[in-house]
Amino acid sequence: MTRAREESLQVGTRRGIRRAVAVTGGVITSAGVVLAATFSALWVIPLLFLAQIAFIVAFGVLLDTIVTRSILVPAIAADPGNRIWWPWAGQMAPDDEVADDAVTGRED
Repeated sequence: MTRAREESLQVGTRRGIRRAVAVTGGVITSAGVVLAATFSALWVIPLLFLAQIAFIVAFGVLLDTIVTRSILVPAIAADPGNRIWWPWAGQMAPDDEVADDAVTGRED
């Protein structure tokens, strides 16, 4: 979200969030996969409760990494537009929906 705020100062909230996810998405995903793999190492220990805990934690980390941080948080942050940055909303670049539509080729 810090990177999204920095980008939003220059290009508006929706474009800033897209840029931030594009730049930081790989780092966040790889860190989550490494963390899940670390917890998965507990599966080889012959204690059943550690294997169960390893699965639950590894699954939770992957779910958080892939769904929450990559999809859910950016979508929720982009929905209200500049209002998401309430104390600094006046400093943000305006969301230029016409320019966004021209870039994506979308017509309503």
